[in-house]
Amino acid sequence: MRVPVELSRCARFLNPGPTTLITSAAGGRTNVMTAAWVMAVDFTPPKLAAVIAEGTLTRELVDASGEFVVALPTLAMIDTVYAVGHCSGRDVDKFATYGLQTASGSIVRAPLVEGCVAWLECRVLPEPGPQQRYDLFVAEIVAAWVDDEVYVEGEWRFTRDEHRMVHHTARGVFFATGQRVEAGRRS
Repeated sequence: MRVPVELSRCARFLNPGPTTLITSAAGGRTNVMTAAWVMAVDFTPPKLAAVIAEGTLTRELVDASGEFVVALPTLAMIDTVYAVGHCSGRDVDKFATYGLQTASGSIVRAPLVEGCVAWLECRVLPEPGPQQRYDLFVAEIVAAWVDDEVYVEGEWRFTRDEHRMVHHTARGVFFATGQRVEAGRRS
């Protein structure tokens, strides 16, 4: 079940370096894209950075709305994650074509993709230099949600393989988040 998470804890969702889905909405249109280049950049208030390429429908919608959602898809979604990263929202309605179910965000208009393990609702911070030069958007996380089956007591606990996050390497090759191990604690 999707439950809210204290914003001070949501930066750790991106620590494992997962492949993400970014949704956007503006002017009655929505889109979803796959993104591997998303990272946490601050805790208070929580911020992230995401690369959203110029010329894409996602970029157009993010530029128009100033907001987006970052969702963390699962191993069960791997084929869809790959597919939505290899077609343009200008040519196909990715939500309809790939059967993606959505829910409304609590603050932003971009939808939350069902089946993911976490969702970060984001508002773009004005950083025109990096956006224009590097397609790099810095955004404040204004709401955070997590699937309470896999995020327990502030930690990821993947008890079923299909819930593991995925990490793209190249040409459709992914790795799934692996075994949980703990480092020895020094006194």
